[in-house]
Amino acid sequence: MSERSPAPGGLGLVETLVNTLDLETGADALDTAEGRARLGLTRADVPAARELRESLRATLLAHAGHPPHRTVTPLGELLAAVPLVVTVDPADGSAALAPARDGSLAARVAAAVAEALVAGTWSRFKACEAADCHWAYYDRSPAGRGRWCSMQVCGARAKMRRYRAKES
Repeated sequence: MSERSPAPGGLGLVETLVNTLDLETGADALDTAEGRARLGLTRADVPAARELRESLRATLLAHAGHPPHRTVTPLGELLAAVPLVVTVDPADGSAALAPARDGSLAARVAAAVAEALVAGTWSRFKACEAADCHWAYYDRSPAGRGRWCSMQVCGARAKMRRYRAKES
């Protein structure tokens, strides 16, 4: 739904995962082979991916100052099961966090979150406050107080609802 630029670094993966579900229409990209392929998932991976997606959504809502959209497994619990290791490139000495055991979706998300923490971008990664949206977006506003994934869609709808409520 968003016209915003993709989230930076590894957060692009997280944004892709969270935005696989369109709350307004109910369409879930994880129901399609193409949607699963974008994330390197099999049909058997889908239940765990959905649990991870909704835990991420709740966390991103918290970044925006909103309560969880529903009861979910805390994100920290899901990511604790996928340890990371520090890797060092012998050619240039650059270091990164990588999954210790596998390249599962949870492990890749854990590495992306760790990268975002180090880069200082994690807290600006949010979910749209519109109850029929909750799309993930990266808040590039100067003050870091963005509220909607799209000012033209979700922001305009919210402002119109407030205006109509005042008029009645």
